[in-house]
This record gives sequence, structure tokens and C-alpha cells, in this order.
Amino acid sequence: MKIKLLAIGKTDHKQLQQLIDEYQNRLKHYVKFDLEIIPDIKNAKNLSEAQQKEKEGELILAKLQPTDQLILLDDKGKQYTSVEFSNYLQKKMNSGIKQLVLVIGGPYGFSEAVYQKAQGKLSLSKMTFSHQMIRLFIVEQIYRGFTILRNEPYHHE
Repeated sequence: MKIKLLAIGKTDHKQLQQLIDEYQNRLKHYVKFDLEIIPDIKNAKNLSEAQQKEKEGELILAKLQPTDQLILLDDKGKQYTSVEFSNYLQKKMNSGIKQLVLVIGGPYGFSEAVYQKAQGKLSLSKMTFSHQMIRLFIVEQIYRGFTILRNEPYHHE
């Protein structure tokens, strides 16, 4: 299985990007992982919230293959502990899917078309984090999930 993380807009904070890069590099030892950035919508300030979500949704859907399993990072999604998330990843791998696509939407969330296409929603917390910080958190949790699956030392057990 391959994991792809799609995110809208580049990471502006250099330190965050360095940490994301570090975890991406670590992940190479466990799984094929790709972080793909969808450029911000041009002239977004001239669009309504609904129009921006619609345009971002079209760009997200254009990045998908027919066999991809689409999971949205959404504040209304299911929450897991790190161990539960590692089990979730194992179940996805066991299911035989080719590519798991996790998506971090834009500032207003997802269009209805993206929600319709998604096979699930995942939340990292009840708290709200910036879209840039979530990138680091999900990449770190994917890495942590694979270290747990490999029975590498985990300080909570």
C-alpha cells in the first residue's frame, strides 16, 4: 500500500517544513509515502467560501485514481489513539487497497463533491489546528503508527 497526503497550499513556516521533511524521510523505511501540495486558488479573496471550496474540491478530485481510498482529515472525523491508528493503518494494508489518500482541505473545509467521494473522515483532535500544523501532526502519526506496528519501543506501553 502507498499513502499519499494531499494538502492545499504550501507550508510557509520553514521550521514546520523541516520537521515534515524529517518525518517523511523516516517514513521511507516503512511505507511508500508521498506528500503532494495543491497550489492555493488564485484570486481566492474574490471568491465566496462556497466557490473556493468548489474549486479546491475539483483540484482534489483531479488528483485521485479510481482505485484510491479517500480519507478526509476533518474535525468531525473519527478519533484514534496512536495505537488505534496503527491498527487502522494495518487494516487498510490488509484490505489490499493500492493507495490510501489522506486529504487536508483548505481553510473552509471540503466541497460536497469531495465529501461524497470520501470513504471516511479522520480527526486528529477536537481542538482546531492550523492547516500547516496538521501536516506535521499527521505525518508524525503515520510514522508513529508504523513504528508501533514494527514493535519498536513505544513509550506509552
